Amino acid sequence: MYSKKFGRFILGFCTRCLTSVVNDTTTSACKHHTQFLERRSQIGFAVVRDNLLNAHGGRQPGKPLAGLRILDVGCGGGLLTEPLGRLGADVLGIDPVADSIGTAEVHAWHDPDLRGNVRYRANTLEELSEKGGQGAGQFDAVVASEVVEHLADLETFTLCCNQVLKPGGSLFITTINKTQLSYALAIVAAEEVLRIVPSGTHDWDKFVSPVELERLLESNGFHVESIRGMLYNPLSRAWSWTESTSINYALHAVKLEEEPNSDEDDPEDPTVVVAQAKARRWYN
Repeated sequence: MYSKKFGRFILGFCTRCLTSVVNDTTTSACKHHTQFLERRSQIGFAVVRDNLLNAHGGRQPGKPLAGLRILDVGCGGGLLTEPLGRLGADVLGIDPVADSIGTAEVHAWHDPDLRGNVRYRANTLEELSEKGGQGAGQFDAVVASEVVEHLADLETFTLCCNQVLKPGGSLFITTINKTQLSYALAIVAAEEVLRIVPSGTHDWDKFVSPVELERLLESNGFHVESIRGMLYNPLSRAWSWTESTSINYALHAVKLEEEPNSDEDDPEDPTVVVAQAKARRWYN
């Protein structure tokens, strides 16, 4: 009898220990994943903030982005939407996942500073950009952070971004390059070894190189202003800028003000302006 009781005690003790280890590991992985997303959103936020401030300047003390309308595509829980709203911008976050929008709305509701600046909607970019729709030509900037690498149709995405932006509006993209190094680090290391993100999150075939993305944008009414590399340090769990774009990178593009009106090599022709600016960026 005592041996049976002792056996049940040991079995229960081992089960609780194993459960505790599993729970602690899961909690640690979830916490690390959350920190990873939050810190990645911070560097994406810096790209948007700095470029918009350079273009538009501080419009209002404490609210330097006041008067600007920004669309956050694939907003998730609002990691980028909210800080942009706190700077005074009128921000619309969209995501096709209704649960993500619900989470974002609950979180924003508890912050009175966001209620007049931040809105969320459960729909797609395609739905918002339909001609005659509420989103057509309405936004000063579009943000797509960690969205491009999950898309099957980049051309449609590019056209929709062009459709919702005002002439001269900015498009901000952060994504993953398509290289062997990005496969090793963003998929093998991040998903299978360190488990920073859930396994199966990324599909390497959908990754896009900066050259390919730049070519696609500039063939659909954009001029690419800058491309910067981003690097994640798993030891410090921090993101930083780097000269290399071999893994992650941030891109800033601007919608052209107008379409070319003639075939002449007019120096004011947007296509000529793009070519000249591109040459200066790459060769100066």
